[in-house]
Amino acid sequence: MFVLTVDQRGSRRDVDRVGDIIDDMADCRLLRPFERTAGDEIQAVTDDPALLVLVALELIRREHWSVGIGIGPVEQPLPRQTRAGRGPAFEAARIAVERAKRAPARIAVEQAPADSSRDELAADVDAAFTLLGTIVTRQTKDGREAIALMGSGLTQVSAAAHLGITKQAMSKRLLTAGWHAELAGRRLAERLLVRLQP
Repeated sequence: MFVLTVDQRGSRRDVDRVGDIIDDMADCRLLRPFERTAGDEIQAVTDDPALLVLVALELIRREHWSVGIGIGPVEQPLPRQTRAGRGPAFEAARIAVERAKRAPARIAVEQAPADSSRDELAADVDAAFTLLGTIVTRQTKDGREAIALMGSGLTQVSAAAHLGITKQAMSKRLLTAGWHAELAGRRLAERLLVRLQP
C-alpha cells in the first residue's frame, strides 16, 4: 500500500492551501482521498503505482508541498477516514515527509517495515522520485502548459495549434521542459513501485 503524507511549505507565511488541494484531488481514484490530518498537512492512500506517480508529481508541480510517500502494509480494513489509518506505511510516510521538507526536490520515499532484501529497491524508488521531482521543479509555466496539453492526449501539432505556436516551438518547449525525460522517469518509478509493492 502507498500512503501520501503531504505538508504545505511555508504555511506560516502563506494562505492555507489545504482546502483547494483537497478539492482539486477529489476526482482521483484514491483508496482513501486526501484529508486534512493536522494543520496544513494532508494524507491519502492508494494501491495504484501509476496514480501515485501522477498525484505526487502534480503536488510537486504546484510548488507549495513537501511530499512523503510511505510504502508498506496498513491495518485492514482501512477505516473510512484517511486520518484514522494505521500501520507501517503510515509511519513510513511520516518519516518521508519530514525528509522531504529538507530535500531539494521536495519529495522522499520510505518503506516499512525495514527489510534488507528490499532496501536497495526502496532507495531506487526514492532516487527515481528525486530525479522526477528535479525535472518537474525546473519546468517553466510555458513548459508545464505544453506538458499538460500533451498529457491530455493531444498530438504535438494539436497542442501547438491550441497554444497558437508552431510545431517547432512546441517541440522546443517540450524539450526544454524535459517532457521525454519525465515520461521515462514516470515509467521507471511505476515499474519500481510495482516491484516494491507489499
